[in-house]
Formats: sequence, structure tokens, C-alpha cells
Amino acid sequence: MMNKLIIPLVYLIATLINNDTGLPNKYITSQGQVTFFSYTSVENIEAKNNQVLSVIDFSNNEIAISMLMNAFVFKKALMQEHFNESYIESDLYPKATFEGTIVDFDATNTSVQTKMIKGKLTIREITKEIEIKVKIEHIENTYILSGDFELTVKDFEIKIPSILAPNISKTIAVQFQFKYQPYDS
Repeated sequence: MMNKLIIPLVYLIATLINNDTGLPNKYITSQGQVTFFSYTSVENIEAKNNQVLSVIDFSNNEIAISMLMNAFVFKKALMQEHFNESYIESDLYPKATFEGTIVDFDATNTSVQTKMIKGKLTIREITKEIEIKVKIEHIENTYILSGDFELTVKDFEIKIPSILAPNISKTIAVQFQFKYQPYDS
């Protein structure tokens, strides 16, 4: 009788040690949203990507994001073509990635939290360390992570033709929102 009680008890303790929040450790989204905006004196440039994949592992607060660059949709087809062929060169550099850590995040806290994410953003095979302020909401069995930041065109060696350079902003405003669901492996 004692052995029958010890085995389930050991299993329960091991489970609690591995995940003392009672919540799944990993959350995933495959339809995260990233938008960007760049001011120009002629016409503003804006695009949206609704096919962004991201995973958060709350056992170590690590986050990974991957998105196909050619999945950005523009209002005008010509802008989309120029973005993919001339600026991002999505045939050569098909995706952007981010790997980082959410600093001081507490998965057991159900109130809205504002935290910093520190990590490495890679675009066009150029990696830069960045910090992003994010808002994290825990609603029922989901987490919503949102925020914004700015990128500079020269940091990722995006070449703008000299004739257009005076009319195009050197910074790009990026916004994102991810709605994570528990990941069942």
C-alpha cells in the first residue's frame, strides 16, 4: 500500500518542481501580427504581416519569433514588389528572427505587466541586440504580448536609392501583437 502512494506522490512533486505555476510552460502563436510604418514626404509606407510564428517558454522566460518577409502585405502591389525585390531582398533573406528573454516576468501574476525583452533581432542576416518594452496580459488561458519599437534602415544595410533617400525616413516604426495559446507537445 505504501509503495502505491509513494509513486504518485513522487510524480506529483516532480511535476510541481518542473512547473510550480500550474500552467503549461510553453505557449505558441502562428498568427502573430507585425506592422511597420515609415513616413515619406511623397507617400507613407505601411505593411502588415499576420503570419508570424512565436513561442514563449515560461520555464526560463525565453521567447523566439520567426516571420517570412514576403508575407508583409502592402496597400499597393508595387510597394510590396519594391520591398521584397529591392530593399529586403526576400529571395536572398527570406525571414527575420528574434530570440530573447523577458526580464523579470512572473507567469503567476494575472495582472497586466509591463516588462523589457532583451535579445537579438536578425534581418538580412545582420544581427543586432535590442531591448523592447512590452505589455503582457494574461486572459483566461492565453497571453497577449504587444509593443512597439523603432529600427534604423542603415543598421540592417537596407539600401535606398540616392534619388529617393531625401524623401524616405531613416527609421521604421514597428508594432506587434501576439496572442499565445498553450502548446501541447
